[in-house]
Amino acid sequence: MKPTLQLKLSQHLTLTPQLQQSIRLLQLSTLELNAEVERLLQENPLLEKADDEESGGPPREFLATVTPVASDGGADGVEERPPDAADLIVGGDSDWGSPAGPGDDDDDTFLPQQVATSSLRDHLNAQLALLNLPLRDRQIVAALIDALDEDGYLQTTLEELLELFPEELEIDADELSIALKHLQNMEPAGVGARDAAECLSLQLKGLPESTPFRGEALKLVQHHLPLLAARDFGKLKRLLHADDTCLRGVRTLITSLNPRPGAGFSKTEANYVIPDVVVRKLRGRWMAALNEAAMPKLRLNRIYADILTRNREASNQQLAAQLQEAKWLIRNVQQRFETILRVSQAIVDRQRHFFEHGEVAMRPMVLREIAEILGLHESTISRVTTQKYMLTSRGTYELKYFFGSHVATDTGGAASATAIRALIKQLIGAEDPKAPLTDSRIADLLGDQGILVARRTIAKYREALQIPPVNVRKAM
Repeated sequence: MKPTLQLKLSQHLTLTPQLQQSIRLLQLSTLELNAEVERLLQENPLLEKADDEESGGPPREFLATVTPVASDGGADGVEERPPDAADLIVGGDSDWGSPAGPGDDDDDTFLPQQVATSSLRDHLNAQLALLNLPLRDRQIVAALIDALDEDGYLQTTLEELLELFPEELEIDADELSIALKHLQNMEPAGVGARDAAECLSLQLKGLPESTPFRGEALKLVQHHLPLLAARDFGKLKRLLHADDTCLRGVRTLITSLNPRPGAGFSKTEANYVIPDVVVRKLRGRWMAALNEAAMPKLRLNRIYADILTRNREASNQQLAAQLQEAKWLIRNVQQRFETILRVSQAIVDRQRHFFEHGEVAMRPMVLREIAEILGLHESTISRVTTQKYMLTSRGTYELKYFFGSHVATDTGGAASATAIRALIKQLIGAEDPKAPLTDSRIADLLGDQGILVARRTIAKYREALQIPPVNVRKAM
């Protein structure tokens, strides 16, 4: 074949480094964005943080409220008020722990003190050190302490633990059982149990014998605990030979116990977020505004920038590239928050009834609707609404919370799944505990309001709200 030259015209999309960085920054959460900015600040000398005076502080509404994140299941979103002077008094004594005034000799500013906490293992080992036991027994009990889980349960059987000890120690099953008794006599009560029944039994045995309904409660947890979990009160009354008053007292005593004795020593911290957007009502309209506390304050280093402006030599190519990267980052961070604000305002406009009346007024909405309003792609809306949070008067919500599927109504309209979950929560909250509503009955009640929902859909929404079934909700 004879070689020839041909011209071909085609189109293809090229992602420039600037566009790639813009997309990546858009999908990062606030914490991830701050971590990325800190990394670039260390690598690029032409990038620096702006002074706090050059930018406004966080909105006053954000400083006055601290709210946990609402889950998709729909939290109440109760706004917590800042503590007043009465909340800061220890033990209700106004003379104890009162703040120092301007004329006091002490410093006016006190640094917060970290509360010393000990783990369950440290707490038990401290008690073990006080026991008058031989070294061999002390070591066996210490081995059992190491085998406990976070809730204080001994999940490994004694036979399996016996195999873990070296053969030369010649430890038998009796020694291990005695060591377990020493462990189960320690505080907190119930530690070292192998199941929930044994845990509750240990706690009941530690109560005074004069405790009302102690004997019946001990018999119940040792032999009939599954029936209590299933709320089969009729069978329990026959087995315990008890009336309603006695069974009610037994149940109250058992529910006052702690089925997870080691949980109080676990280090759990509440997860709080810094919202990207704050929504407030101005002149009768709900408006979204960026939370400046979540925005990194960046600027170019003027000294290096002036040097590059005066000296455009080949030796400064690396600094010139870093200058361009710094400009890109500042522009992309600004564009990120502008896009978040545009999307948030579009969500607020579509869901204004939610801000007025709550979850029951949530309307169905999908990503495509916001994308068409703003002229953006659905993937961009998905990136913007992932791990981005909005502070409202009803709580703090992820932007994705405002999107949801719809359920048809008998008038040809549609109701949001979030609104239906709120209605289910209201119906169950107002039910008679002695005759709770079944899923079929809830479906009928919603049908009376014009919302057509199947029973299995009610069950799915109820489980999403972490509401137990009807047999568990039934009271005596």
